[in-house]
Amino acid sequence: MNFPMLMLILATVALTAFGQLALKLGVMGAPVRSAAERGVFAFLFAAAASPAVWAGLAIYTAGVVLWLWILSKTELSLAYPFLGIGFLITMILGMVVLHEGVTPLRIAGTVLISVGCVLVARSV
Repeated sequence: MNFPMLMLILATVALTAFGQLALKLGVMGAPVRSAAERGVFAFLFAAAASPAVWAGLAIYTAGVVLWLWILSKTELSLAYPFLGIGFLITMILGMVVLHEGVTPLRIAGTVLISVGCVLVARSV
């Protein structure tokens, strides 16, 4: 795998993680949380009114478009394992931005996934 392709794959992974963060921030807002107590349809309407949810969807969509291009240029069995690095990025974002508690066992599991991604990349 060449360096530019690796960077594009990592950009896709980052877009996916940041998209997830924006989606989470969007549904954490008081209007959406309150609507969730009234049922799924109220929740959906409130989420659809959240700018952060729309930002998350836009970021996620950009990642999907880039991912489609990557799939047209590289082997799926080589590219796909890198999505596992998204677990690491998402865990870090959860800790730093959302102040989520992360256990040592969760950290160890996430690091193992990331190490697996590196091994797959080096297998070419």
